[in-house]
Amino acid sequence: MSGLRAMIYEPGGGLRTGGEELLGQQPATPGAWIWVDLDGVDKDRERELLEQQFHINRLAIQDAQRERHPPKQELFDDCVFLLLRELDIDETSANDPSLTHLALFVGDNFLVTRRQGAASAVDPVWKSSTVGQLERGPAHIVYRICRHIVDEFTPYVVDLEERLGEIEDRMFESPSDDLIEDLALYNRILKKLRRTLTYQHLMMKQVALSNEGLMKLFDDHEFNDIYENMERLASLCQLNQELAVDLLNTYLSVASHRLNQIMRVLTIVTVIFMPLGLLAGIYGMNFSNMPELAWQYGYFTVLGVMAVIVATLFVVLRHKEWL
Repeated sequence: MSGLRAMIYEPGGGLRTGGEELLGQQPATPGAWIWVDLDGVDKDRERELLEQQFHINRLAIQDAQRERHPPKQELFDDCVFLLLRELDIDETSANDPSLTHLALFVGDNFLVTRRQGAASAVDPVWKSSTVGQLERGPAHIVYRICRHIVDEFTPYVVDLEERLGEIEDRMFESPSDDLIEDLALYNRILKKLRRTLTYQHLMMKQVALSNEGLMKLFDDHEFNDIYENMERLASLCQLNQELAVDLLNTYLSVASHRLNQIMRVLTIVTVIFMPLGLLAGIYGMNFSNMPELAWQYGYFTVLGVMAVIVATLFVVLRHKEWL
């Protein structure tokens, strides 16, 4: 079956890797366990495999197969179910990363990782797992996968913080409308990351503090480290999101202030030239019975009146500190 790979660890016997043929071959030796990685397997076949081979609850399988489901942790009699989200970044989506689901079913003697498409946290752990690491059991492998997920989020969140700092500098040095688009984009990304990391850090807190049933498999210190790091990332996303909103509001305020300044200048110009336009309109009318038209000083008198009006308005506006 394409998309399935398996790894069996046996104390004293090292490890074996392969495909579906390894299912059912797990030795009964104490400490032996199997890791099955499912990637893009048909959902019906996947459901059948998880139910028959590992006796996993049908509701947990349904949650794992949903395209949209928040991170969660659930304890069953035979396994612990963890549903995580990890960062999926490529060159075409660097400015708008997607989040992929990764489901983990952890038991005494098995670990099943289920994903639909690329999951960058699983492959490195699979390839780098040594006999010494596998000897510590499936819960330790889960910790290493979670550690890798944290290491994916950390540089991206830090990079967003640096980019917001650059935008803050540009806002006052060379403001442009492109800043609004960047800030709106970063606000949306940080909101999505904050929501995911908040779910996951609360989930890791439950894993670290619970000693109920199979939860005893998980090392408190290891998962407390994951919890603290995810909590720190969630807080950083919240702070940066608030910064993005503040910068967006600041930019809009600055743009509004600049517009008000421009409108004030235009209003002053309009106020000054309005009475001049009135005088020019009056004496521009083509009526024959206008006494001032025949007066030899009429032209110069009107110009003088215009000059007095301009000077008076200028003094009044300066007195009111509008200029």
